[in-house]
Amino acid sequence: MEREIKTTNDGSKTLFISELNENYHSHHGALQEAEHVFIKNGLNLINDYEINILELGFGTGLNVLVTINEYLKTDKNHIINYFTLEKYPINEAEIENLAYFELFDNLELKNIYQKIHQSEWGKSIEITKGFYLHKIQCDFFDLKNIDLPKINLVYYDCFGARVQPDLWEKPLFEMVSDKMNVNGLLTTYSSKGSVRRVLQDLNFKVEKKQGPPGKREMINAIKL
Repeated sequence: MEREIKTTNDGSKTLFISELNENYHSHHGALQEAEHVFIKNGLNLINDYEINILELGFGTGLNVLVTINEYLKTDKNHIINYFTLEKYPINEAEIENLAYFELFDNLELKNIYQKIHQSEWGKSIEITKGFYLHKIQCDFFDLKNIDLPKINLVYYDCFGARVQPDLWEKPLFEMVSDKMNVNGLLTTYSSKGSVRRVLQDLNFKVEKKQGPPGKREMINAIKL
């Protein structure tokens, strides 16, 4: 499917698939959505020495970049292992035109952005000291066959249920749950009642949180 680059309301860019009428990120602001959902209501709530993150899916790489940006603000005395799934990687022209590193004051992020996208698929690559990225090119439903350490943070960032409803139903959430530690956190921009009920059925404690700009609510879910 053809993709085009659009600028969102906070000045950051996203990809738009006209065939699906779907953006990769919120048109209200790609960057502020990523920081609100996955950093403020995700990474910043985890205090483990070693943090194993599972992301569905890699997309433009923005969530990886905001995670590294936050990691670089710390004393870096912990380790992050970041596993991210993607079936359809973006191309070099899209990577260059999105240029997410320009959104940050930290000049290190230009090289880090390039390294994120140049990293070989299927291998664990140390992007910066203590931060390991493992990109996996696969369908999300192949997750059950992927060997992962126990995950304590999930970035659930699939396309919306309007265009891919199967990604928001019990079978995929069950696979994700099976990969998670007890007390692991799943965070997502979605606030659908059906998603909340599925997670509760899978023994998650679900909490509605204030959503990112342009969205009233989102979900945090703790595996019990």
